[in-house]
Amino acid sequence: MKTRSEPAEAGPAAPARPPLVRELLLVAGLFLVYELGRRLATGHTAGAFRNARHVRDWEHVVRLPDESTVQSLLLHGDTLIHAANTYYAAVHFPATLAFLVWLYLRRPAHYVWARRTLAAVTGAALVLHLLFPLAPPRMLHATGLIDTARVFGPSVYGPPRTGQLSNQFAAMPSLHFGWALMLAIGLIVATRSRRRWLWLLHPLATLLVIVGTANHYWLDVIVAAALLGLALTVIRVPHRPRYALPHRRPEVRRRAAAKPHEPVGAGR
Repeated sequence: MKTRSEPAEAGPAAPARPPLVRELLLVAGLFLVYELGRRLATGHTAGAFRNARHVRDWEHVVRLPDESTVQSLLLHGDTLIHAANTYYAAVHFPATLAFLVWLYLRRPAHYVWARRTLAAVTGAALVLHLLFPLAPPRMLHATGLIDTARVFGPSVYGPPRTGQLSNQFAAMPSLHFGWALMLAIGLIVATRSRRRWLWLLHPLATLLVIVGTANHYWLDVIVAAALLGLALTVIRVPHRPRYALPHRRPEVRRRAAAKPHEPVGAGR
């Protein structure tokens, strides 16, 4: 007579994947808020340049490195600076979208956490864009920096008043860096590979690109990191579910317990 196997202990249920249509609308809304924040800061030219001079003064007070140091490294060759401009223009949105899609398909709980965190950071950035319009360093002649995208290409910006794609006076904070850092943190938390820490190369490369191309100040990066840190303290990281291994059948356990252990080296 066969003995029925004992049922496995029920572990935490795998998190349900959120409805696809709702998430598509939410993510689309997130990207629209990003663009809205940049566009709403337009029309504040005088304030944006005044704030830019203040930012430069604050960076000198706290002895931050000069942005020209990074740009001089990129200007050693046309290929390098063109690659940096391409990275700035082409990687930001696709990388973030791919990150969210992968989490949605493979780590639903982490997807919800990441989406909420990105939404919180983007919303806070929208407020700062409105309250503190800021001209990027490439527009401030006192920096001595050049507009690498305009000189070497490719560029996603037109003249400030044309309204192409996004407003250029929304430099503080840098959502390029904030989103890139969240991407790295999210993949480090959601995966278990020993090489997962290499994801930090993405925000590092983003940092060098946005500063070296004169699109952002160091303070833009610091404020973005601070906003992300604050969001991560409020929005808790989900725990990955662990599933209990099924129990052996009773007769298998009895046989294993009754079988004498063979001494090491026996039979030699």
